[in-house]
Amino acid sequence: MSPGVATFISLDLPAMLAGTLGAIACALLGNFLVLRRQSLMGDAISHAVLPGIVVGFLVAGSRSTWPIFLGAGASALVTVLMINALRRIARVEAGAAMGVSFSIMFALGVLLIEQAAARHVDLDAECVLYGQLEYVNWYPPTDWGEFWTLDTLRDVPRQVVVLLGAVVLIGAFIGLFFKELRITTFDPAHASAIGFSSGLMGVLLMTLVAGATVAAFEAVGSILVIAMLITPPATARLLTDRYSTQILLSSAIATVTGVGGYFAGAFLPSMLGLEGVALNAAGSMTVVGVLLLIVAIVGSPTHGVLARALRRRRLTRQIARDDILGLLYRLEEVRPDHELLEDQLRGAIGHGAQTRPALRGLVSGRHVERSSQKLFLTESGRELAKSIVRSHRLWETWLVEELGLRADHVHQTAERLEHLRADGQPIEPESPGRRFDPHERPIPERD
Repeated sequence: MSPGVATFISLDLPAMLAGTLGAIACALLGNFLVLRRQSLMGDAISHAVLPGIVVGFLVAGSRSTWPIFLGAGASALVTVLMINALRRIARVEAGAAMGVSFSIMFALGVLLIEQAAARHVDLDAECVLYGQLEYVNWYPPTDWGEFWTLDTLRDVPRQVVVLLGAVVLIGAFIGLFFKELRITTFDPAHASAIGFSSGLMGVLLMTLVAGATVAAFEAVGSILVIAMLITPPATARLLTDRYSTQILLSSAIATVTGVGGYFAGAFLPSMLGLEGVALNAAGSMTVVGVLLLIVAIVGSPTHGVLARALRRRRLTRQIARDDILGLLYRLEEVRPDHELLEDQLRGAIGHGAQTRPALRGLVSGRHVERSSQKLFLTESGRELAKSIVRSHRLWETWLVEELGLRADHVHQTAERLEHLRADGQPIEPESPGRRFDPHERPIPERD
């Protein structure tokens, strides 16, 4: 084993594994918090367990898992009771009650940490906030023959083993209760009606969130726990609408966040010429996770800012094309020899910058023709316009006859409904045998 590889395995690999496993554990559970619209609950739990962790540490005198876990559980229970008391007795809104409760518990935890530090106990606020990834080290044999032995694996840092166990437990829970989690997440009322206990699944989920928080606290700190509970699931949610795909994708994003964040913190400064400088690993992972979320917010093919802007632009242009065709058709009804100038079009339909591109599309598609700056429908354009006007007048008829609206109050609503499409064709309400709309205008027949 070369010295460089030995150094990486001893100093970098354990810390990177601990951060990545912590990110995966939090991301797996964070999917359900995001889908249940309970993202703040993850923040509340990660803050609320702090005094319990400190008390467990002070009582046990060490970082043993069970005393800390029991202390965190007791702290979480106190927080839940406090939230319920504020909601029922003080009539405080649920989000405000959570915010007040976890702020009090977190402040209490920080106070206990400071008191412990004053007594020279190995616990401080910086450790709780940023974790101790840089101190997760491993010194296995440097000979490959001795490396792959059980004795070597027994010396793997405790934080890595605990977080690996948390990932396995959470993965097994999701695999065993995949169907129950899905139905209680998306339709809790239906789940209760068919015999699944939404409350029980919620309690199990929050218990695992608290367990994952405790498992990750020592290694990665509260900042990374909060970030990984939300950012990978939120990023995955922007990239897919499938339940199972989101879970797998959030795990992959958490892995990229853990590995990429660690390398960015440990090696990026030296690559930029800042020798002897390293960034906090947990903070770097959080930054990478947030950057991935920003990329998804902007570039997601379905829910991204750019995709939504393009859809709105296409829709606005389609509506402008419909309105141009409808306007020309109505002018033909009144005056077959009408003269509509191109310069008058923007003021007539009111679509601003999209009017000219819409008109160019109609002209290039041979639905409208120009003649000395005058606009006329072609045969194909007239057929399209007829379907649009037919849909509009049928909607006006339906709104008057079925909803009882006044005839002079239905034009704007029908103008929105006429742009609805199914298989590329305007949607029409059922109005059998109707030949005239409420304004006594003829309803074009369907060809």
